[in-house]
Amino acid sequence: MTEDHDGQSAPTAHRQAGSTSIPQAAGRPGSRYVIKGGAVMSMDPTVGNFENADVLIEGKRIVAVGPGIDASDAEVIDARGRIVMPGFVDTHHHLFETAERALLANGLLLDDGSGSPSSFPAYAQHILGGFAKAYRPQDVYINALFGRIAQLDAGVTTVLDVSQIHHSPEHTDAAIQALVDAGGRSAFGFFEGDDRASVRYPEDAYRLKNQWFSSDDQLVSLVMGGELYIGEESYVRSWEIARELGVKIAAHAVGSWGMRPLYDEIAQGSGKVRVGPDNLFIHMTGMSDDTWRRFRDAGAQVSISFPIEMVMRHGTPPILKMQELGMEPSLSSDVETTMTADPFTLMRSAMSMQRMAVNQMVLDQGDYVPPTNYPTPAEGTPELLTVRDVLRYATVNGAQHLGLDGRTGTLTPGKDADIVLLDATALNVAPLNSVPGAVVTLMDRSNVETVIVAGEIRKWQGRMLDANLTTLRQELETSRDFLFEAAGFDQDLFKYS
Repeated sequence: MTEDHDGQSAPTAHRQAGSTSIPQAAGRPGSRYVIKGGAVMSMDPTVGNFENADVLIEGKRIVAVGPGIDASDAEVIDARGRIVMPGFVDTHHHLFETAERALLANGLLLDDGSGSPSSFPAYAQHILGGFAKAYRPQDVYINALFGRIAQLDAGVTTVLDVSQIHHSPEHTDAAIQALVDAGGRSAFGFFEGDDRASVRYPEDAYRLKNQWFSSDDQLVSLVMGGELYIGEESYVRSWEIARELGVKIAAHAVGSWGMRPLYDEIAQGSGKVRVGPDNLFIHMTGMSDDTWRRFRDAGAQVSISFPIEMVMRHGTPPILKMQELGMEPSLSSDVETTMTADPFTLMRSAMSMQRMAVNQMVLDQGDYVPPTNYPTPAEGTPELLTVRDVLRYATVNGAQHLGLDGRTGTLTPGKDADIVLLDATALNVAPLNSVPGAVVTLMDRSNVETVIVAGEIRKWQGRMLDANLTTLRQELETSRDFLFEAAGFDQDLFKYS
């Protein structure tokens, strides 16, 4: 390994075959380059999948996908030995909490009064009720920027930043500027701040729309946070503004937080707002069957954070309920205070949790005594999730749930070129026998070799571009030191685990 100028280890043993120079005009109007000779998984059934094919990009858009594309005038990225697929989509990530990574490795959503290592520190009391109150605008900026770049490095080309840190317009502008500067595709979630007088949520959405989101053709878009738990006056107004501005509405739905009665009221039509296809509900754990059916019929979407829900006691991820109702989720990472935010962990967690539950359901249909020790599943048993299912959740569904499916989520001619190249020659993957299987069951963020967003190359052959990671890490550590002191937490590397 060799050390590059900003402190990253640059890979030397597994370079892409052939091309070693980055297409210089990538992403600019009129530029043309072709990703050539990779195993292409388009995630679009009308385009198909190819063991060996090319993807031609002009400017920021995909113009052709298929074998043997004639592009003699285009620069070439040699993708032999690589899997070429759409970038991943994370529909719920609290980027402002990056400085508290792994602080709640054992932590629960709420302090359960047990006095156990999982009850302290706890998320509600010590992150939202503690650290979050200490954030200055500069803390918001470096946390969101570093966290977003880290997700790009992992192949997440699109993320919904659930930004609950809007203590003032300056905090808000810092959060948006971070997403712009990171260079990925992001949906900025304008959620609440704390109770200080400088909070401008939700009315500041009008300014944000004019100042930051005046165009529909930009990488960062607006989503309105519409939490029910912060009070009827607030959520009614936030939903009203969102619909006036024509943006999606996102909100947490967590029964263990005490939200179930509120959601039952909304579902039954007595909560002064109506649910529709513009609603994205996060978690949906502990919700009543009636609320589920009504939300499904209204066209609402659901983002499931499988690892976090299982670890932090939100409730069992509701994948079986969604299957029962003919629904599909998108995937989200939630909080790095407690779990990593990479898409491979999300996909494997989704598949493992669902298959564990269904496999046990099937085994329990027998009696563990031959010949009924391994029974054929009874009629009505949920189908086991497959690698193709969770890949769809992590790409196609994510784009749809953020209202961005016209631009990303598949390798479809006419869409923006949001693409990842994954190294299938690496020690943890070779030999390549199944493209979907390798991505879901074998790969991790080290296999993410090249990342492209709207035609622009953001990561090249294992190295993030246009980011001095050493300097950014130092700035994040400075922010962490301030926040820990302000929140009254010791900086002890072993105390909270």
